[in-house]
Amino acid sequence: MANKNMKQQVMNGIRDKVLTLDTMNQSVKNIEYAVRGPILLRAMELERELQQGVKKPFTEIIRANIGDAQAMGQKPITFMRQVLALCQYPDLLSSPSFPEDAKKRAMRILQACGGHSSGSYSASAGIQTIRENVARYIEHRDRGIASDPENIFLSTGASSAIMAVLNLLVSGKGKNRTGVMIPIPQYPLYSATLAEFDAVQINYCLNEEHQWGLDVAELQRALGQAKAHCQPRVLCVINPGNPTGQVLSRENIEAVIRFAYEEHLFLMADEVYQDNIYAEASQFHSFKKVLMEMGPPYAQQLELASFHSCSKGYMGECGFRGGYTEVVNMDPAVKQQMLKFQSVRLCPPVPGQILIDIVTNPPQPGEPSYQQFQQEKKAVLAGLAEKAQLTEKILNKQPGIQCNPVQGAMYSFPRIQLPPKALQRAKELGQPADMFFCKQLLEETGICVVPGSGFGQKEGTYHFRMTILPPLEKLKILLEKLSQFYAKFTQEYS
Repeated sequence: MANKNMKQQVMNGIRDKVLTLDTMNQSVKNIEYAVRGPILLRAMELERELQQGVKKPFTEIIRANIGDAQAMGQKPITFMRQVLALCQYPDLLSSPSFPEDAKKRAMRILQACGGHSSGSYSASAGIQTIRENVARYIEHRDRGIASDPENIFLSTGASSAIMAVLNLLVSGKGKNRTGVMIPIPQYPLYSATLAEFDAVQINYCLNEEHQWGLDVAELQRALGQAKAHCQPRVLCVINPGNPTGQVLSRENIEAVIRFAYEEHLFLMADEVYQDNIYAEASQFHSFKKVLMEMGPPYAQQLELASFHSCSKGYMGECGFRGGYTEVVNMDPAVKQQMLKFQSVRLCPPVPGQILIDIVTNPPQPGEPSYQQFQQEKKAVLAGLAEKAQLTEKILNKQPGIQCNPVQGAMYSFPRIQLPPKALQRAKELGQPADMFFCKQLLEETGICVVPGSGFGQKEGTYHFRMTILPPLEKLKILLEKLSQFYAKFTQEYS
């Protein structure tokens, strides 16, 4: 009978799809990624409508939803693009328009490429000379603590490295499923990856009242509750924080390391914003450096993977997808499995590897490009520091908005009070209240920010995440417009 029905469907030209929402991988269906979610999709629709001449209460969409520096007008660092151009088109090596140190760098990188071409595959873990430069960079950053190039894996941005390490860690069924501790608020890469891998997400809350601090007592609470329904194996920390912008103190990092060691957890340190430190009292300390300085038993036994990228910092080269991970105290046999996993994907993009080489081995004093490189780097970071202070200052002027200091990274995560009628209206629409607020903000002002519910937040609190990346004058306009809209919104729904 089933065969007859199938034949009938085929004869009528109608047949069920093999792949439907019901038959697809349900783990993929469960993935959510707020940064590029419904708010951005609507912003793109509005942009198209503006281009078609449709009248709006605004003349442009201001995208403050994602940490894409160059999309917001940040200029590329000259030396990075010069070396990249020379590697991509070696005929330019004879051009007098390029400085000699850029040419030497490009020739050295090309010598390490198969066929002396950046269009060839590299080794799966990345070009060996670049991995060696990364190791030297880490040693310099960590004031002499050794780094082994064999523990360095270049990657397609930091995201792919984070996913690769999580993929190695996730296993088990039922109560033996791997539990992964992530901060709330968190960067949605983590929740999305855990949904894809069908792992258990263990939320630990950052303390908003103490500038989004990480409290070990909260780690203990989250771990204790999770042990009843999963096997906690991983602790993820984002420092400097995304979306919260906090920078962990050395004492805090030591406490986290002790906790991870005592609870027998693998520690993942997302450190992609390590160059983005703005607050005078704040300083970046790598988890690797603190771990090694703590000595035995921590330095010899705690398993750590730390991550960096050329997408953030002063570089902002998001589109080239360059990143790396360094693993510490990883079982050598597992490290071989990680290399095998990388091999299946052949290699990270070579242009991204080239940029990582420059990030970790910039022009040195006395070289032709040194002065310009330093000037451009300092200008980018000084501009971001000014915008971090401006964001906090303007938002905190508006009653009902509370913004913690942006100590580092590229984001502000302000808390907003929403009136009861707004909460009720959002409930009627089946939306989180801060999603309702952000949608209204977009429709009336053209400002695109991401609701806090996309990152996680304490129940009963509402936030939004915005980048501090727009040019200074545009950022001032954005912040003033946002404050004015908030006042109007709360009055309308009071």
